[in-house]
Amino acid sequence: KEVMSFKGDNINGFELKDRKLDPERLLQGYFHSTATLNFLRSYVSSAEPADCTNIDINALRASKDYAEIASDVRAIRAKDSGKDVMDFFTAHEAMQLDLEEALTRKVGDKYYNLSAHLVWIGDRTRQVHGAHLEYFRGISNPIGVKVGPSMKNDELKELLQILNPTKEEGRIMIITRYGAGKVEAMLTEHIKAVKECGIPVTWQCDAVHGNGIVAESNKYKTRRVEDCVQEILECMAVHKKCGSILGGIHLEFTGQKTVTECLGGCEGMTEAMLTKNYETYCDPRFNYSQSIEAAFTVAGEMLHERAAKRARK
Repeated sequence: KEVMSFKGDNINGFELKDRKLDPERLLQGYFHSTATLNFLRSYVSSAEPADCTNIDINALRASKDYAEIASDVRAIRAKDSGKDVMDFFTAHEAMQLDLEEALTRKVGDKYYNLSAHLVWIGDRTRQVHGAHLEYFRGISNPIGVKVGPSMKNDELKELLQILNPTKEEGRIMIITRYGAGKVEAMLTEHIKAVKECGIPVTWQCDAVHGNGIVAESNKYKTRRVEDCVQEILECMAVHKKCGSILGGIHLEFTGQKTVTECLGGCEGMTEAMLTKNYETYCDPRFNYSQSIEAAFTVAGEMLHERAAKRARK
């Protein structure tokens, strides 16, 4: 029996009976995206400041850095955030070109993909002479480009020249995704290539997609929290060495405390525990405590770097 591939909830369903492509799902995805943004904007404008800084760290008690994290949380809670306006920006991988084209509009004398603020090209669809690059060079959104181990230096230069021939600031974000232990050799060369071509970019570290593994005991797709955090710290070190700036990080996580999709963290998630509440159909996500732990680990490294810099002055 021939079965259509599962292409994601926006296209079809995971169950075999739901594999037929259903355009109604695109409309539902659009509705839920809009509803989510409207909820977030409404929430932050009306919520009490204390509600926005209520960080639960009980699950991190096993961490060797718990005392430091607890001190930071108290400082965050004590800070008066007031009713400051908080902006939300959206981004996604523009993979389904027919969908992206349908949401592209002419604004003034330029064309924009109005489905997001920033859209990015995946590492598997960034061929220099491919359809995705042809589409991306025609829109004026800020755009991201995933760069993995297969990206050659000359190819990166050519790609940047196609996407940003006028060297516009803020046009391109390079999103590196190598895997822990591979950053030093690969990122160093890619930074060198970008400097040589003279095209400005913003650098981001995707710390998850290069660290996917399959659990030996049950064949679940997963990641180790420690590997993802290690890749971020390696990126920070290389950018510091090369005189470039790491502008952001990409993680996949959920605010749900009971999700069991990624290994490790101070809560000690094991392969056997993955089966308890593995909900994703695609990418495994950090749960609430793993997300908080990763955030404080990276923030702590940033503080250490700043302290070291002040000490040198």
